[in-house]
Amino acid sequence: MPDRAVPTLPSRSLDATAAFYARLGFVEQYRDDGWLIMSRAELTLEFFPHARLRPATSDHQANLRVDDLDALHAAFAESGIPLATTGIPRLTPIERQEWGARAAFLIDLDGTMLRLIEN
Repeated sequence: MPDRAVPTLPSRSLDATAAFYARLGFVEQYRDDGWLIMSRAELTLEFFPHARLRPATSDHQANLRVDDLDALHAAFAESGIPLATTGIPRLTPIERQEWGARAAFLIDLDGTMLRLIEN
């Protein structure tokens, strides 16, 4: 297996997190009372319980860099997550960012921001 880094993100409810990410095409790889691992192709996210997390003030985030941003965004949009610029959860439209890359943002149930960035 090649070296890699995997984001570790908070979850108020591992059950709710697993269901949310399953809608996005992630598959549960591991779970116990204190840890959840979800994967979608080469993307892996790990979650830990954080019962006191406040989604509206969460500053947790991770970058997902992908070759086919349009396909990933379309798959996420098909899940029924609102395509919007406010609210939790939400998926923003793809836009060219001021830093040059095309990107969209997914805010999950716990207020975690995933930057979906085109390679």
